[in-house]
Amino acid sequence: MDPKSIDRIKPFKLVKYFTFTSLIVILLGSLALSMVIAHRAESVLLKKSEDYALLMAENLNHQVFLQFIIPAALQFGQVIELRNKILFDRLDQVVRNTLHSFSVEMVNIFDRKNNVIFYSFDKKLVGRKGLGGIDYQQALLGKSSSRLIRRGGSWSMLFGTPRESELRTYVPLRAEKPLSNIEGPILGVFEIVQDLSEDYRTIAHFKYRIMVTSVIIMGILFVILRYIVKRGEKIIEKRAQERLLLKEKLNHAERLASLGEMVAAISHEIRNPLGIISSTAELLKGKLARHDPQDQLADVIVQEANRLNSIVTDFLNFARPQTPNLMPCKVDEVLEKNLAFLAPEINKNGYEIYKRFATDIPEIRADPGLLYQALLNILINAMQAMPKGGPIYIELSAQRNALTITIADEGHGISDDTMKKIWEPFFTTKDKGSGLGLPIVKNIIEGHGGTIHIENGPEKGAQVTVTLPVKGD
Repeated sequence: MDPKSIDRIKPFKLVKYFTFTSLIVILLGSLALSMVIAHRAESVLLKKSEDYALLMAENLNHQVFLQFIIPAALQFGQVIELRNKILFDRLDQVVRNTLHSFSVEMVNIFDRKNNVIFYSFDKKLVGRKGLGGIDYQQALLGKSSSRLIRRGGSWSMLFGTPRESELRTYVPLRAEKPLSNIEGPILGVFEIVQDLSEDYRTIAHFKYRIMVTSVIIMGILFVILRYIVKRGEKIIEKRAQERLLLKEKLNHAERLASLGEMVAAISHEIRNPLGIISSTAELLKGKLARHDPQDQLADVIVQEANRLNSIVTDFLNFARPQTPNLMPCKVDEVLEKNLAFLAPEINKNGYEIYKRFATDIPEIRADPGLLYQALLNILINAMQAMPKGGPIYIELSAQRNALTITIADEGHGISDDTMKKIWEPFFTTKDKGSGLGLPIVKNIIEGHGGTIHIENGPEKGAQVTVTLPVKGD
């Protein structure tokens, strides 16, 4: 399984499900919270207004009874006719003076018998009958009650912003008995009307501010949570991919180990008869040379035996990688030995070697023999990529803790399909070859604690980059 196939695995979209679910929950929570707060504020306002009305009614009851009913009864008898302008004006003065410091929209006073308004701030209501309703009846029984009335359009009522909101409180008007806690008889009913429109609009605006503020705060929290969960999901996904890659590498290593054991056994069995074939062909070649110098059959046998021996050697090197014998090593000297060995082939086929070695190349701890073998293989591959000759660029540079070797050619480059399989054992695009050259090179480089990377050049050809640690174990 390659990394691209792992990337195509669709993970559980934790961010998707969590963020959208949390967004819905947050929005519903914000709405519910604002509604609860607004409802609580309305309840507090209503209770406060009811208590306020009862306080006004108690004060008004005291003043009306002492300053109007008693003096009027003494002056005019028990029957008080408010059609008498003097009496009405006196009652109006008492009521308004009493409520001077209170916020009240309307005060109506009903009689006890006929549900008739005998006093009102609005003189047009005086004398009207039957406006008290059930609250008036409750007040006659000695029970105070309040009723919230709202008026407005459908939308304003839906969004809690009615055009008008008024609280009508009905309180019995009683006769008072001085120095006694016993309630006197009911003489009438007070109707106190408070305009709460502005208060309810303030609560509605407060509710909307809470909603907007909650949404903003929850939105910020949502973004933070989304970021945290997204980071967490990436970490989980990355670790899942790492586990899959590790499992695949483990399976691959087990397959290679089994393959290596089989190859080593087969190579050992082949090498013994192959040595006999090679030595016999050498003897046969000497005898045939005395009788027929032109006969090349023995030479062919020797050449093919040597080629098979080389393949068997590759098999053994891959199956049983050698442990590097680390010692001080100069990589530039190893490269020069490689070029010296390849000089005849370089001169014969017209290869041009362009070297760029840094002057401050440090020694590293490496196995010169294995390193020679790995770099030789890379150089031979570069030459084989250009059968008719061409330029080969060799660059050697040093960083703080690493040494980098870059070998580039101007061949046809490497196709995408070939690039995916380039490190697979026994894969080759050549007519002759074991397909183990690059896997052996990789084993050698990684055995030194280094890395190797192959890519196509910016314009053409291929480029191999080898990185080795300056301080080896």
